[in-house]
Amino acid sequence: MPVTIYDVAREAGVSMATVSRVVNGNPNVKPTTRKKVMSAIERLGYRPNAVARGLASKKTTTVGVIIPDVSSMLYSELARGIEDIATMYKYNIILCDSDQRLEKELQLINTLLEKQVDGLLFMGAEIKEDHLHAFSTAAVPTVLAATRDPDNILPAVSIDHMQAAYDATKELLDRGHKRIALIGSPASDPLGGLMRLEGYKKALLDAGITPDEQLIASGNYRYDSGLKSMNDFLQVKEPPTAVFAASDEMAIGAIHAIQDAGLKVPGDIEVMGYDNIRLAEMVRPRLTTVVQPIYDIGAVAMRLLTKYMNNEHVEEHVVLLPHRIHYRESTRKE
Repeated sequence: MPVTIYDVAREAGVSMATVSRVVNGNPNVKPTTRKKVMSAIERLGYRPNAVARGLASKKTTTVGVIIPDVSSMLYSELARGIEDIATMYKYNIILCDSDQRLEKELQLINTLLEKQVDGLLFMGAEIKEDHLHAFSTAAVPTVLAATRDPDNILPAVSIDHMQAAYDATKELLDRGHKRIALIGSPASDPLGGLMRLEGYKKALLDAGITPDEQLIASGNYRYDSGLKSMNDFLQVKEPPTAVFAASDEMAIGAIHAIQDAGLKVPGDIEVMGYDNIRLAEMVRPRLTTVVQPIYDIGAVAMRLLTKYMNNEHVEEHVVLLPHRIHYRESTRKE
């Protein structure tokens, strides 16, 4: 039989209420009594029942986290930021992989709510009406990380993707390029994907250049789509002299396609990525990229969620963190 709080109280010669105060960190316990209770807990191997404690306090100190792809370096870094802040505020994490499928996302939301989590952190490409309905009917707060809903209804932490894409494209324009290709985000990511496409096009139009549809491809954030898109660009009558990819993996695929064609990066074609994942430092030449502060997005999103869970004051429910460009060897030095 599992050891109960009654067994600990009997072993320590105190009341169950005293054991409960010790277990829950209540300071109103004499040091000698606390030591006696802790000794009894150690001797008996007692572990507090989290379910029972949750029922009593109506809190489980558990947060459900839904990410699109647990194997992605991007989301693993984001999850690390979430975990570090959760640990700091003494919350446990239930991490779920949705495979970027709507049906599974909705199923996971319901499953986590059934487990009585105190809050939800959600990462996904597109926030649809089904998501909004599920979140609005939940009895716990939800915060979006690295994404936003179209109308900014839900609390969210992200960056200004349109401005980031504009800045990246303008940087290549300022280097004298006029044939700049875009390996964009998938159509299933209308928020990040559309914003980055609009930022890219706006930078070209502001420079007096009409976007060439032959130089715009839609990838899926992965290496293979970058490789394929770049190979297609190289078949165009006037190939690009610079490429901006909406993820570092796609940018690395573009670099390898250029090198496979016997061309040099950045000598023949300059390449810029997006996200600044660890692979950006590993590829040769090392990748110039837009820095999306992924760890910070996870950390700030978790902190924002703790405020909602503890009824703290929240000044801004949508937080946009700053981005920047990290220059490496895939672009020429000025």
